[in-house]
Amino acid sequence: MRKELITFLKKAVEKLNRRGAVVGVSGGIDSAVVINLCVEALGNDRVFGLILPERDSSKDSVKDAISLCKQLKIDYQIRSITPILRKIGVYKLFPPRLFFPESVVRKYVMNKWSSLSKDPFFDDLRNIGTEEFLKGLAYYRIKHRVRMCFLYFEAEKRGYAVVGTTNKTEYLTGLYVKWGDESVDIEPIMHLYKTQVYELAKELDVPEKILKKPPSPDLIPGVTDEMAFGMSYAELDRILMKMVEGKDLSGEDKRRVERVRTILKLAKTYRQSLPITFDRI
Repeated sequence: MRKELITFLKKAVEKLNRRGAVVGVSGGIDSAVVINLCVEALGNDRVFGLILPERDSSKDSVKDAISLCKQLKIDYQIRSITPILRKIGVYKLFPPRLFFPESVVRKYVMNKWSSLSKDPFFDDLRNIGTEEFLKGLAYYRIKHRVRMCFLYFEAEKRGYAVVGTTNKTEYLTGLYVKWGDESVDIEPIMHLYKTQVYELAKELDVPEKILKKPPSPDLIPGVTDEMAFGMSYAELDRILMKMVEGKDLSGEDKRRVERVRTILKLAKTYRQSLPITFDRI
């Protein structure tokens, strides 16, 4: 798989007539795998890492992203998107966190998570909820979309391609932001389930600290992927694989299976929604 992906990246960049690749480096497992593959495919002189933290980003994630870029000996840049988000008015949607310790902020977020919706992930995919819940959607989605603008700005200055980091589990379940992290030129790991990404990460010698980190969009303090799904990636991927391959599900927890079915249904609608034009009303 590793060799095939390296060949794929070389061909994809060549087909797009680009000189290299720009990758948004988050300090997480997916971007670590993708940027490693890009370096192997193109060489570290043709890969640029862009680290785009904001007020709510984990400081550890930024440190891990910097460490990875240095380890791979690639050019990278840290660009805080906090000033732009503040100018837009994003941080005014919720109480200021200045001078509050991280533990208090996380507790506040967890209270909001449990009180604003019976199932935040379902309502997220449906784009429905209370006024405050919808503010929450706007609050985190804009961050991905601002990052997308930065990625393309840096890529186009260099004649590079923007390489994405969405995996198959995220794509099938809708764990991405439309016109945000899904807006890229090349998606090298979209055919791999999250658990398969972990296997590839070990083969690529991704740092242990990144391997052990709980997967998180790192947009809202304390919220992790598995919290949104309501189950572990191992369980989710096992059920997803069986569903996709049409295998027997009788050995799985019925409530989990039903939840995954609902997620897939909602995510399909989320993926397929396009602008409504005059001839499509």
